[in-house]
Amino acid sequence: MQEPSVLDYVKSKLAFWKQSSIEIPVPEPDAVSSPAAGEMNDSAAAQVEDSRKAWAVSNPLAGSSASSIFLIGLVLSFALLAQGFLEPPNRAAVLGMIAYAVTAAALGLGYFRNLILPSAPPEDAHAPERLSFRAEGFLIGLGLMLLAFITFGTPAGRDVPTFGFFNTVVWLLSIGYLVWAFYQPEKKESLRARLAKALFASSWKITLTRFGMLLLAATALVLFFRFYRLDGVPAEMFSDHAEKLLDVNDVLNGELRVFFPRNTGREAFQFYWTALMSRVFNVGISFMALKLGTVLGSLLALYYIYRIGTEIGNRWVALLALLFCGFSYWANIQARIGLRFPLYPMFYAPLLFHLIRGLRSANRNDFIWAGLWLGLGLHGYTAYRIVPLVVIVGFVIYALHHRSARSFRFAFAGLVILALISLAVFIPLARFSVDNWDAVVFRSMTRLSDWERPLPGPVWLIFIQNTWRALTMFFWDNGDVWVHSIPHRPALDVISAALLFTGGVLITLRYIRKRSWIDLFMLVSIPMLLLPSIMSLAFPNENPNLNRTAGAYVPIFLIVAVGLEALLSSLKRHLPARLGTAVAAGLGLILIGLAASNNFDLLFNQYDRSFRSGSWNSSEMGAVIRSFDEFFGRAEDAWVVAYPHWVDTRLVGMNAGFPTRDTAISVEQIPETAGNPRAKLFLVNLQDSEGLNQLIQVYPDGRYWVYDSKVDGKDFLIYLVAPEDNVVPTDLGAASQ
Repeated sequence: MQEPSVLDYVKSKLAFWKQSSIEIPVPEPDAVSSPAAGEMNDSAAAQVEDSRKAWAVSNPLAGSSASSIFLIGLVLSFALLAQGFLEPPNRAAVLGMIAYAVTAAALGLGYFRNLILPSAPPEDAHAPERLSFRAEGFLIGLGLMLLAFITFGTPAGRDVPTFGFFNTVVWLLSIGYLVWAFYQPEKKESLRARLAKALFASSWKITLTRFGMLLLAATALVLFFRFYRLDGVPAEMFSDHAEKLLDVNDVLNGELRVFFPRNTGREAFQFYWTALMSRVFNVGISFMALKLGTVLGSLLALYYIYRIGTEIGNRWVALLALLFCGFSYWANIQARIGLRFPLYPMFYAPLLFHLIRGLRSANRNDFIWAGLWLGLGLHGYTAYRIVPLVVIVGFVIYALHHRSARSFRFAFAGLVILALISLAVFIPLARFSVDNWDAVVFRSMTRLSDWERPLPGPVWLIFIQNTWRALTMFFWDNGDVWVHSIPHRPALDVISAALLFTGGVLITLRYIRKRSWIDLFMLVSIPMLLLPSIMSLAFPNENPNLNRTAGAYVPIFLIVAVGLEALLSSLKRHLPARLGTAVAAGLGLILIGLAASNNFDLLFNQYDRSFRSGSWNSSEMGAVIRSFDEFFGRAEDAWVVAYPHWVDTRLVGMNAGFPTRDTAISVEQIPETAGNPRAKLFLVNLQDSEGLNQLIQVYPDGRYWVYDSKVDGKDFLIYLVAPEDNVVPTDLGAASQ
């Protein structure tokens, strides 16, 4: 081969994105003058080896290993320093941006010199030449789907359609026939056969690898974060919970609606899911029923995040994504709040897994699964309505990167299958949407347009500003909604944010070099999944928020994992075997431990304090009424005197164990209770002098005291009216005389 010239060397350095960079070897001391290997005696060989070691110590940047270690340290140090500058309360945005710019430059240098490399996703399989289906299943499925659409019309005298026996059976059969029409039998052993073999085996062998032990430890940590102090974090319900529990009560009483019109209208899935939790765990119609439903749903998302990690990287990417999402303050708050927010990632994660695997491995059955998850998600949370667009973009990106006619036909067929299956699952709500379009889109349109208020500025300007705020929320400000976030701090902890930046840069660089459609799709999907928050054009102050963006944490934590895995694997690769493993493992454990500790403080300390100070203590009021009902009077004789901007009186009844009782009583209604000879209880706001004076006037012999709340500023008055026997209890609640 011809020796490269100086011009060739310069060209290779200018075209740094190519892998054909020419390196000039640096001669080691004594390498030229030392004897050939075969001519060396043991003493001479030892002298040469000592000389090489001394040279390596005195020239730490001369070799690729030393350069890699230096760059990894530089990247990690500056990324953490950058995010540290962006942390509240004392922020230095300019310094943070400069430090992140240095991080990006170091990553670029490390990547194009092959010193810092993320694990590449597996190669795509070739698209199949022939696409077949069962015509009879397809035609029967279409006919049943049309019949289901007809039978889910709103009956006369009702406001919404319901799940009846006939229309539900027809609907489920339509899904089943369409699945059968497109399903391809797997060549591998069926699940039924594997289970039978395992059950009837003469002996069982369980193998636990080191990685398996790590996975078990990671799972234990995730479960700890999801269930620790679940009854107390968050501490209180607010008005949205009251609306949800009333709908759950309707389900348990046989109101099987397709769409629930209460509170501007809500999709149905959560109410049936919570009703199931209420029955299975025997927790009644309560905050815990809501929490259990959303927390268990969030575990499904975590399982599929792990599986996606194996599709876009390797098992280490999968493990790290599971960990960082599992202890994330953002993901945990969405899971624990008891509202529909975690349904967004709960249904998006399995959809994303099957979409990626279906396209990557040319497996048509994955498109069936993706269609099922897409259709189910549309029955979940309003923000999920952006996902069909994300799916279309995914197919387009795949087709643009695989330009053969065969690949295009395969992608198009997969999109048709996915869309048809998801439409079949969506049929009940689709029919209601056709008949009551304004009810279904009302909430969205009040944010997107001027249905509720005029837009506060030009649409294009609001959109750009909202997009910028949403894209930077991971590093800067996650909004001001105290209900499901710590106001005005980044959505991620310091380490996760630094690793997100690292992983994002590496995936971008890998796409520039490798042109992997998965890399581009992961990057493009993030702003798309943020759109439910970005499109709050009429109320830009509601953007960003962590609930409408929850679907984005699926790719976010996968990119976090890619960033950390790239740093650790590169570190391990450029150190001697055992030393590299030990150093990479030690650094990884330190970063994971610090991130978990930071998120623990954010969730169980900072968020808990913020939430308690912003919410009303309806649980304490409910406990007082429950105690009154058990030991002294009746719950129907206990009231909360209504006062502006105070507690939701429905929640007091729910916390007392009476989910359908609104405990409110107005000041004007107090005299109407005087004819009741039984004991009576009134809870009064400390600022409500009118209410207290009315009670003293109507019941001059009543006794009252201040309930000493666990939360500063949440005390209230207990006004007790004794029954005719004048026996007054003393254990209704903490008192400050």
